[in-house]
Amino acid sequence: MAPPRMLLARHGQTEWSLSGRHTGRTDIPLLDEGRRGAKLLGERLHRSPWNGLPDVEVRTSPLVRARETCEIAGFGERAQDWDALMEWDYGAYEGLTPPEIQAIQPGWLLWRDGVPEGETLAQVTARADEVVEWARSADRDVLVFAHGHILRSLAARWLGEPVSFGARIGLDPTSLSVLGWMYGKPALARWNDTGHLE
Repeated sequence: MAPPRMLLARHGQTEWSLSGRHTGRTDIPLLDEGRRGAKLLGERLHRSPWNGLPDVEVRTSPLVRARETCEIAGFGERAQDWDALMEWDYGAYEGLTPPEIQAIQPGWLLWRDGVPEGETLAQVTARADEVVEWARSADRDVLVFAHGHILRSLAARWLGEPVSFGARIGLDPTSLSVLGWMYGKPALARWNDTGHLE
């Protein structure tokens, strides 16, 4: 039996993801473009070689942009909401764009500096580790619908890197990624694949 893989689906485009605003716990719905992307992602996952992933365990962030992406993609009935998949809590920087944050804190980098009044890197690491441990815990693949920064954190921890590694691996809306194995070691088997959107 092959070791379990974790498939990552980032939610579709929202008004805030389009404008670059940090969207943590604010519950922003998908744009029409985001709904279209979710439909195309679902169609892809229901074709060969994925074939609807019949044996996969599915979990989603309960935030509407992830939950709606999951439902439109055709996995809503199988998905369990899980708070561990919610986006990073950006605290005082919620809703701000990178230039707005730079004006407050020049040189700021989320992956190094964290956020005031929000989640620390240690808290995000603990949450990501919980998800990775769950994903590796049984003889089945898993599919998660979540958000850019938490999914990049999951990938970092899957690889055994600090969450700050997430700064080096961008992730587009409605992308598909696969965390798997190579030579018996955790690996990025597929990353930020948006072929279904083209």
